[in-house]
Amino acid sequence: MAIAVNDSNFEEVVLKAEVPVLVDFWAEWCGPCRRVAPIIEELAGEYEGKVLIGKCDIEDAVDTANEFDICTIPTIVYIRDGEVKDRQVGSASKADIKARIE
Repeated sequence: MAIAVNDSNFEEVVLKAEVPVLVDFWAEWCGPCRRVAPIIEELAGEYEGKVLIGKCDIEDAVDTANEFDICTIPTIVYIRDGEVKDRQVGSASKADIKARIE
């Protein structure tokens, strides 16, 4: 299961993670976000222990969304060692997301 991250836990959970991290920035009212959500959950199970999969609701994490320049959702940000390595804006297929993880 994907981990919920927000302004209060983002640094500890994401930036200090010992494994690579994928963060899905989303919102409840976003149609494309709802289409990507099941894929994110599947990947959380497939990569458990290897990649931390987080979901960040921009409504609950305004400061974090601003810090990462999230202007369009869904946006998936790939982080390793506390640094952004890649980002994917818009709806994406499972194959596309897995390719970026690898």
